[in-house]
Parts: sequence; structure tokens; C-alpha cells
Amino acid sequence: MGPAEPDPAAAPDERRRLTGMAYRLLGSLADAEDVVQETYARWYAMSPGRRAAVVSPGAYLAKVAGRICLDLLGSARARRERYVGEWIPEPLPGHLPGHLAGPRSAADPADRVTLDESVHMAFLVVLDAMTPAERVAFVLHDVFRYSFAEVAAIVGRTPAACRRLAFSARRRLHTARPVLPARAARESRHATLVRDFKRAWETQDIAALLGLLAPDATAIGDGGGIFPAMPHPIEGHAEIAHYLVDLIARGGPGLVLEERVVNAQPGLTVHHQGAVVAVFAFDTADDRITRVWAVRNPEKLRPWTAS
Repeated sequence: MGPAEPDPAAAPDERRRLTGMAYRLLGSLADAEDVVQETYARWYAMSPGRRAAVVSPGAYLAKVAGRICLDLLGSARARRERYVGEWIPEPLPGHLPGHLAGPRSAADPADRVTLDESVHMAFLVVLDAMTPAERVAFVLHDVFRYSFAEVAAIVGRTPAACRRLAFSARRRLHTARPVLPARAARESRHATLVRDFKRAWETQDIAALLGLLAPDATAIGDGGGIFPAMPHPIEGHAEIAHYLVDLIARGGPGLVLEERVVNAQPGLTVHHQGAVVAVFAFDTADDRITRVWAVRNPEKLRPWTAS
């Protein structure tokens, strides 16, 4: 069963769990907070008697929030078509902020994604390519561990259909993210690569950057039409290396790079006159950086300004 609260009055305690769920579904903290606000508005619009009759307020709120997210995901493609440039999920500072922490205390089985992995940028990008129903079924079942019967009540399909949706989503994820080395070794190597990347970028060492980037690496920038960013994905390690070196040269001595945890993984922030102007997230494989995501849209950097 889904998480339950023994007393309807305790329903506000679900806010953290709901925000974490909505962020993973929508890839936007601002949208996730709006979903939670709407969910609670609907909860308190119910009469006290109706609220008291709800056996599991936590499960009820998750159902409402899930349906709101599903509606938003259904219209997301149209919104993305109007978005200027490439769209990247909103980056979050730190490991797992308190309001995005785990949905349950029980340890995840080995065949499930971990809570940290479920907010990695690479994971969110793959989720964004799924259909809305796949995304909801997968996140609620594989990450938040709701039963397929509970997922079915949100998605509006049978439990068997939701099981197939989650299987399809899992297959997409495994295709995009093949079997990886042990987690501890992977995280250690990822941190080393990002640190070496920062050093090479700061010193404008093209040769070092070429050695750190996979030959077929891709870099994607998101400025949202508000801030200059690479208008299209950059393919190839040579093209990426030269672009980044030119970026530092154009920025002048006022640009400062800092190692920060981005979506629970080592990443970089770019500062200008003390303000965060860009956040970089990375994906790695076979001791090379394979993907670089650069978010420069100031609307997506508000959590970094606050932190």
C-alpha cells in the first residue's frame, strides 16, 4: 500500500514526499511546488467530513498530485515546442534537499533505482523522453514503490497495463543507461573526472579536455531565450573543448568555476561577480565524460541563488 497517515490532520506532513515525487515527474522544482500547492488546495476545499472519511490521506494526496502531474505532462510537449532553444530539467543544488528526500524508509531492492539516481540529470533526461503514462507508472512504482493497483488509480488504466508501462519505461532507461560499474566506484570516478575537467577548463588546456571527453560526447545548453546558450547540441569532444575554452575567454577574468553537487552528483557552477550564472551537470562512462548539460536560464537557477 502507499504511504498512509493515521490521522487526516497529519496530511500536511506529506508535502515533502509530494514535492519529491512531482519534481521527478516534471523535472521542475517550481512546477512541483505548484502541483503540491494545488493538491493541498483541493484537499482543504473538501468538507471536514469528507477529509475525515479518507482512510489514507497520504495515498489520497499522492493520487491527486499524480493526476495533476499527468495532466501537466500531457501538455508539456506543446509547451516545449514554444520553449526557446534546448530544454533541460531544472538543476538542484546538493544531494537530496530535505523536501526531496526519500519517499520511504525501507531500502530499495537491487533492481530498483536508488533515490539519488532518480534525480541524476541523465535519469531525468531519459524520463523526459518517455510518454506521460510511462513516466508516471515508472516513477511511482520503481522509485516511490507504489503498487500497480495504486498507480492504476492515478493513471486511469488497469494494474496490468501499468505494469506494461513500467516495463516499457524500464527498457527505455536500460537502453539509454546500460549496466554500469559498482555504484561506489562509479561515483568516485565521476567526481575525479569533473574535478579534472574543471582544472583543464580553467587553464584552457584543450589537450586535457580532449582526453577527458568521449570522442562522441554531446553538450547541450539551456538559456530559455533569456540568457545566451549554445543554440543546438554540440557533438564531438573537439567541438565541445573549443567551445568551452572560447566561453571562458569571452567571459574574462571575472568568471569563477566551483565544484558543487548538482542533482546528487559532482558538477560545476559558473559564477560572475559572485552570482551563479550557469550550472553544469555531467554523465560519464568508461572513464570519459559523455554528456555535458549547461543550464543558463536564470529562471531555473533560483534554487542556486537562494543557496
